[in-house]
Amino acid sequence: LSGRSMEALKGFDIDAPRWDQSTFMGRLKHFFNITDCRTVLLPDSRLDEAKALVESCRAGSVPPGTTVEQLHYAKKLYDSAFHPDTGDRMNLIGRMSFQVPGGMAITGFMLQFYRTVPAVVFWQWVNQSFNALVNYTNRNAKAPPLVARWVPFAAVAAANCVNIPMMRQQEILNGIAVTDEDGNKLGHSRKAAVKGITQVVISRVTMAAPGMIILPIIMQRLEKYRFMQKITFLHGPLQVMMVGVFLIFMVPAACSLFPQSCSMAVSKLEPELRESIISQYGDRVSYVYFNKGL
Repeated sequence: LSGRSMEALKGFDIDAPRWDQSTFMGRLKHFFNITDCRTVLLPDSRLDEAKALVESCRAGSVPPGTTVEQLHYAKKLYDSAFHPDTGDRMNLIGRMSFQVPGGMAITGFMLQFYRTVPAVVFWQWVNQSFNALVNYTNRNAKAPPLVARWVPFAAVAAANCVNIPMMRQQEILNGIAVTDEDGNKLGHSRKAAVKGITQVVISRVTMAAPGMIILPIIMQRLEKYRFMQKITFLHGPLQVMMVGVFLIFMVPAACSLFPQSCSMAVSKLEPELRESIISQYGDRVSYVYFNKGL
């Protein structure tokens, strides 16, 4: 190394932020650097070389001839491809550097193929799968093991909160048919749709909760036993069967949480519908009824 290079590398901290992270511009430069989509084209061997250089620098042993710029570039590749908690190489699709090409393609297809329900469902499934993979890849890997086991439940709950209202958005926008207790149609209500869909979301989350919350606790305890450690290949089938047992009871139980024929006070309806009902029926109709769906 030359005297100038030696001086530049003396006390060089490869983990220190290259730009001031207390400012927006500093953070912007940092993330522009590590989300550079060109890095996804590099082979694993090149990424492993970058990791080795970063680890060498951390250990205080920089290979002869290495420049500061080479160290910065190695750190850029390391940050873009390796998990900060585990040091493991992240899967390609889950990296933030893949967000531009991945998001560009999927969003483009979602915007193009919207005319049929199957197309919307398929591309939403692709999009949610992509997002789930990105979120899992960039998770905090230092979370307690039991908390990590509950991640699928959180994902299912969040997906239901988004998926069900999205699939039934026409009901929210245009309202659903409401009737009196004798089945006479009184009009369409958006508020009734929101109430019904909210109850369906609660039911779906409740349906999944016991199997996805209690089962991880059971499995974590069982896996400590030696006999369970000898049959790791059966853990998957065992969990599938146990989830099935939970669902046998939880599907009907969750569907029973709320009446299929939901009711709502006329006083809580939209002003125009409320006035229409009062003008036609007076005080004779105090509640409206509607099918909340499942």
